[in-house]
Amino acid sequence: MGKSVIDRILIFLKMRGEATASLVAHELSITKEGARLHLLKLLEQGLVISVSKSEGVGRPTAYYALSEQGLAKFPDTHADVTVQLLKSIKNLLGENALDLLIHDREKQTYQRYADALEGKNKIEERLETISKVRSEEGYMAEWKAENGTYLLIENHCPICAAATECQGFCRAELKNFRQLIGEKYEVERVQHIITDGQRCVYQIKEVSAKN
Repeated sequence: MGKSVIDRILIFLKMRGEATASLVAHELSITKEGARLHLLKLLEQGLVISVSKSEGVGRPTAYYALSEQGLAKFPDTHADVTVQLLKSIKNLLGENALDLLIHDREKQTYQRYADALEGKNKIEERLETISKVRSEEGYMAEWKAENGTYLLIENHCPICAAATECQGFCRAELKNFRQLIGEKYEVERVQHIITDGQRCVYQIKEVSAKN
C-alpha cells in the first residue's frame, strides 16, 4: 500500500529541510491549493512550523519545515535501550571494551558495503550504491554532484542517540566512507546531525582538485 499524501509531505520535508507549498505541490504532483491545505493541517497538528521569508518584491514566502514533534515521526532505533547498553559497557568493562565493540561493527559494515560495491568503479556508481544501502538501513541517504564536488547526504540517523552518547560511531562511519570511496578522493563531513540537528553531509572531491 502506498504512503498517504501527509506521509509523503513529511518525508519530503525531512529530506529537503524546508520547502514552500509550490515545491511540495511539484514534488507530489498535486495542486498548490491541495499542498497548502495539507500543510495547514500539519501546522494545526503541530507537525510542521512555518517561517515567512522575504524574497525581493512582493509578499513574503511561507516556508515549511518539520517541528520537533514532526521530527519525532522519524525515530531513533531503540534509542533508550541502546544508550543504556553503551553506558553499561563503559561502566562495567571500560572504554577499551566500547572501542572494541565499535571497531568490530566498523569492520562488519565495511565488508558489507565493499561486497555491494564489487565491480562498481565509477564514483557515481559507488555513491549510488552506498546511498541505496544506507537508505535500506534507515539513513534516508542520497547523493548529488555540485560545483565539481559530490555530496553524500544522510537525512536521518537511526542510531543518533547511540552516536550522541559515543562519538566513536561517527568516526568509524567517516573512516569507512574514506576507505570505500578510495584514496583518489578526499571525504570530509561538512554537516553533522548531532551538532546541526538536520542531517549529515559528506563532501567528496578529487584530491587533485584541491590545489
